[in-house]
Parts: sequence; C-alpha cells; structure tokens
Amino acid sequence: MKLVWKNMAFVVLAVFLPVGAAAADPPELKTLPIGAQAPDFQLPGVDGKTYRLADFAGAKVLVVVFTCNHCPTAQAYEGRLARLHADYRDRGVAVVAISPNDPKAVRLDELGYTDLGDSFDEMKIRAKDHGFLYPYLYDGEIQATAKAYGVLATPHVFIFDAEHKLRYVGRFDDSEVKIVKSHDAKNAVEALLAGREVAVPATRVFGCSTKWAEKAADAQKSLARWNAEPVNLEPIDIAEVAKLAANDTNKLLLVNLWATWCGPCVAELPEFVTMNRMYRGRNFQLVTISLDDMGKKEDALKVLKENRVTALNYIWNGDDRDKFAEALDRQWPGPVPYTLVIAPGGKILYRKTGAVDPLEVKRAIVGYLGRTY
Repeated sequence: MKLVWKNMAFVVLAVFLPVGAAAADPPELKTLPIGAQAPDFQLPGVDGKTYRLADFAGAKVLVVVFTCNHCPTAQAYEGRLARLHADYRDRGVAVVAISPNDPKAVRLDELGYTDLGDSFDEMKIRAKDHGFLYPYLYDGEIQATAKAYGVLATPHVFIFDAEHKLRYVGRFDDSEVKIVKSHDAKNAVEALLAGREVAVPATRVFGCSTKWAEKAADAQKSLARWNAEPVNLEPIDIAEVAKLAANDTNKLLLVNLWATWCGPCVAELPEFVTMNRMYRGRNFQLVTISLDDMGKKEDALKVLKENRVTALNYIWNGDDRDKFAEALDRQWPGPVPYTLVIAPGGKILYRKTGAVDPLEVKRAIVGYLGRTY
C-alpha cells in the first residue's frame, strides 16, 4: 500500500523496544552515522497496511523512533511521542513507530512493567488502547530494519532531513519521568524545519536494550530454571485468611481461589504462573488457596506441581465456607474460580467470579504498580 503525504514538510518515524538485560548486540551492528542515508524498509503496520520509506518521500524531515510495548522507558515516552506528532503533523511531520524486538527473545521477568508483550498482535492492542495516530510497524520477524539503523535501545531516535540524510540520532530528551531540561528531538526538528544545522546532532541513548533473536535461547533457559523451582502447599486458617485480606504488607496481592475438581480453575493456573513470573520482581505476590478438603491436600499439591505454581500456596483448613468468605471478601458469592487483586491496606482493586481475562488482571496489576521506573 502506498501512503502519499501531501504538503509534507517533515516526517517522524518511531520504533519501540523492550527493557531489561539482553544478549550482546550482533557483532556487525553499527548505529547509523550522521550524514548517512535512511535505510529502506518494508514493514507491516498494526492498521493492516504495509509501509515503505518511499511512502514518506514528500517529507522535509523524517524522524525514526525505535520503541516497543513492554519497555518502561518506551512507555514513559508514549505521551511525548503522541504530542510531537500532534504538534508537528500540520507542519509536515509524519510519525512512524517501529518495534524491532523479537517477542520470543523477551523473558517473562522483563515484562514486569507492562500488560502486553512485543508480539504483533499485542502491538495492535496497545495502538488501539492508547489511540496511536501514527503508523506502528513490526520488525520483530527478521529485524532487518533494526540492524540497518543500528538500534541500541528504546527509545532510539533517528531524524532525517528532506533528502533522508541523518541529522540527529540519540535520545528523545534528557528525562524519562522527571522535568525535561534538554528537548533534544524537538530541538532537532525545529532546526531542520527552520533550515538550520542541528546544534547537537548526537546524544547517548538511555532505555531498554534491543531484544535480538539470538536472545531467545536465554529466554528458554529462564523458563527451565523457573520450572525447576520447588512448589509447596500449606494449610491456612480463618485468622490467617483475615490477615491476608487486610494485607498489611507492602506488596500487591493476586489471590486465586481454586479446587482440583474445578476444571476452569485448573485450566487457568498457567496464566497465573505467567503473571507471577512477570511481576514477582516488584512488590507483588501471587497467593493461591485451594478449597479442596484437607484430605485431598496431596492431590492439590500434585496439580500445583504439574502447573509449576511457585507461589504462596494454601489449602483451606476449615469447614465453614461462610466464615471463610466473610474473612476474605464479603462480596464473594461462593463459586470458584474466584480472583482478587488486593492492594496494601486491604483495598480490593479487582474481583472476578469465574475464569479471568488475563489482560484485565495484568492491567489491574500494572495500573497499581506503575509502568515506568
């Protein structure tokens, strides 16, 4: 699909990448030098269109920002990128976002600040949820564009002039969440629109390392390590249930009531395992409570081990379900599965009877814990 920009004076191209430790960059990787021509690309967008560099041939300035869904730094700049697009689109600015990450190369514990990973389908969700008005493109399949530009981290900004020669490369600005003192990308845009040289053409990049495909093996190794962790199951009484509900800790609690005889309960246990591996590096704790009879403790433990539920696992040591409900959550109608998200101090942020929508739970979690450092 050909996208023609009429009366375009300036284009912004953006790419989002993930956070966390990564395997070494490819040995041949070199960041594009100032004065270099913009490498061509042909990438799918979340809007169903395919975009090429030629689609922005009418632009006086082209800005390429590499970014991603899950990176805290990239998320911190989403609003500023949207404002840049809004402020300059009528002056000939086009914004394109490209995610260079291989989603299979992102470990679950690198997703602790997000509700979404870096797959193409999840990019579509993020773009819709946050109302992206610029193209958001996917390069995670072969990462050829990221290699051609020499992407080191997210966000990584590349700004080109009307001839698509690189005039600025580096950070968006000098502050992720604090007061901005140096508006580097915006200053470069203003200079090029005014026909001036960019005063500071290169800056250091701060953010999340690019998740190259070579890191997928490390992600698989991490799964093997987590799968080998011990799984335990302990009894819990009414006083301990009440203490759990009061949550006098500094951790956000994800509490799931389940039973071995409940098919939907067992079926969704892997989703809770995934969430636990995502968020447990933060102030977060997964708690499961089996409502099986105490005589079925070994059966419950067997199911937990099969699903590798490394968490605070309890089995209800009592026979009065009404007292249990009053102690945990008076709004619980009784069926399982039943899931709660409890903030420090005991405030319930989320409750659901029946199988959960994992994305809803993740949004409740990250909505409280925060998306940035």
